[in-house]
Amino acid sequence: MLGERRDQTTSGEEGGRAKVAERKKMWIQLRILSTEYKTYSNILRVHGTIEQAPVDIGSHHTHLVEVGDELEIHSSSGFPEYDRLLLTDTMTTDKKSNVSIIVVENDEIILFEVTRRGLREGATWTMRGGGKRGDVRTSETVAKSFQQQVAKEILAATSTQLPMILCGPGHARERLRNVILSQDPQRTIRLVSTSMAGRSGANEIIRDGLADELLSEHAISKEIKLLEEVWLRLSKNGAVAYGENELSRAMNEGAIETLLVSADKIRDPEAMIEGTPVSKWIDAVSDIGAELVQCSSDHDSGEQLNNMGGIIALLRYKLV
Repeated sequence: MLGERRDQTTSGEEGGRAKVAERKKMWIQLRILSTEYKTYSNILRVHGTIEQAPVDIGSHHTHLVEVGDELEIHSSSGFPEYDRLLLTDTMTTDKKSNVSIIVVENDEIILFEVTRRGLREGATWTMRGGGKRGDVRTSETVAKSFQQQVAKEILAATSTQLPMILCGPGHARERLRNVILSQDPQRTIRLVSTSMAGRSGANEIIRDGLADELLSEHAISKEIKLLEEVWLRLSKNGAVAYGENELSRAMNEGAIETLLVSADKIRDPEAMIEGTPVSKWIDAVSDIGAELVQCSSDHDSGEQLNNMGGIIALLRYKLV
């Protein structure tokens, strides 16, 4: 992808003073050594050694990959089928805009962005004192000023093309809606009542399908619904398998209908099932006509999947 390096041929002396080498944009191909992704920044750090570039072949370099950047990805051994499908799906569907969920309480407002594969916290606003003590009129003035400022910042941070979802317990969301519409009457706002606040409230929206008409095309929505079906079947001792022995048996019998695997688990070189790396073991999914779903850890259900070993299967029938 396009990056920047200092071109040492432009350094030297000029007018008796040392001249610093200029930074130039150039196409840089790396042999990747490590990657790091932080959901709060939406930036992927790709570190490696330079294989192709006008300068500094063999030197270390880090690409900072952001949404909208152009890059080429090559693999000397080819991409496994599960990653090829993931890349294809990303290229064909990720042009859709993300949806904003705003969880509203009287003294705290949190903006979340529902990406195609996770729930990312964008910003948090807190009203000092919460308007819960002191003179009532003073508290009301502080609360009104707080919501007006937050509304202004929310409008600046969210898409004008998509509706925003305001949720939370109580009636604070309704007051914030009125303030937002007073500043931008053209905005489309969906109000949803949730039993919880904070991140749990945002997860409740997705988990319970409270805004499916806006979120149904997002991969995170499908993942959470499938995992909710897993938890339901587990509570009823139903057709579900987890743990090395049950998963191996279910695969051998062709009983797996949908295999849910944490994306981290697939990429863990030490993760094994009966001596076979998980990344190889899941290849058999296509042989039995089952569906493989890679699950993100960037939502509560994905974290719960990790806590249960990172792999769970919904079965066609219950193992006996």
